[in-house]
Amino acid sequence: MTSETTTLPTSEQIRRAPKALLHDHLDGGLRPATIVELARENGYEGLPETDPEKLGVWFREACDSGSLERYLETFAHTCAVMQTRDALARVAAECAEDLAADGVVYAEVRYAPEQHLEQGLTLEEVVEAVNEGFREGERRARENGHRIRVGALLTAMRHAARALEIAELANRYRDTGVVGFDIAGAEAGYPPTRHLDAFEYLKRENNHFTIHAGEAFGLPSIWQALQWCGADRLGHGVRIIDDIEVADDGSVKLGRLASYVRDKRIPLEMCPTSNLQTGAAPSYAEHPIGLLRRLQFRLTVNTDNRLMSHTTMTQEFEHLVKTFRYTLDDMQWFTVNAMKSAFIPFDERLAMINDVIKPGYAELRAEWLFRPASTTPAVNSDSDSS
Repeated sequence: MTSETTTLPTSEQIRRAPKALLHDHLDGGLRPATIVELARENGYEGLPETDPEKLGVWFREACDSGSLERYLETFAHTCAVMQTRDALARVAAECAEDLAADGVVYAEVRYAPEQHLEQGLTLEEVVEAVNEGFREGERRARENGHRIRVGALLTAMRHAARALEIAELANRYRDTGVVGFDIAGAEAGYPPTRHLDAFEYLKRENNHFTIHAGEAFGLPSIWQALQWCGADRLGHGVRIIDDIEVADDGSVKLGRLASYVRDKRIPLEMCPTSNLQTGAAPSYAEHPIGLLRRLQFRLTVNTDNRLMSHTTMTQEFEHLVKTFRYTLDDMQWFTVNAMKSAFIPFDERLAMINDVIKPGYAELRAEWLFRPASTTPAVNSDSDSS
């Protein structure tokens, strides 16, 4: 009898599988009920809906426009209710709880400290509140039988002028919960090279950073992020497909930039559902992740904004399993890629892979051995039983 590793995983198996998440925005993952409660507590009257269920629907519909700029506008409401220490700590704790309940064992969650200063908090107070919330969320997850480790990525907004200040902040807190740096926001008109001083500083400090690139703008954004700025990872990077030619006979030719990204094993933080919403891909079936997986790029699967995309890591993998018939082996491949690319020390990444991820998938793959006897395929009496 052979192993049934080629069987497609069920939704429950996908949920229980250990998952690693590298691209998730704190202000894009709030619970709708929390937004309503925090708005009431802080006197924010700008919400389009005050019923949690209707508010969740509003966010999803507003983000289905196919425009990255329109997508980004929805964050005004979530950021508006994240302006106090208690609110930030609550949102961060709930984020860790929700991810852990979804089977995520490691997550890097990003946010822009500069967007949470409207009620008098300092940048340092913002970071400390979020770190406090993540630790509380990890504790609650343990109490509920889940394990998760959450690291923070501090994001600078590419249209603003505080990137160096935020990079220095990330460096100061690098040993107390912050694992790296990022820039985000609309790509068009705001190239990453506007923030070279921040990236040069981080490189001198031997610190890690990722850059949102190749989502809405294309190959120049990716090229600048890598060759001018020196990014360790690419946030999205989906437009690398523009440098790959597929002939009618199915043969593939990589351009020099695509070859460089693959050869250097530069991690791509793919966010399938979000990419459909912003117009970076027309459908799951046509999402570049399918071709890039076959070409063995260093791919990871991510949520981007769980509220706006009404998604989870489980749902992202469900879409991929349904579309590309990915197995548990494929899921493990994506997850190991993510842990290899995480911004924590090598020995800790290796331990997470060998002690948590691989055993978790091995257990799931072995479950078919323990089905009730009535559903176990009969052994062919003519088969070799030696």
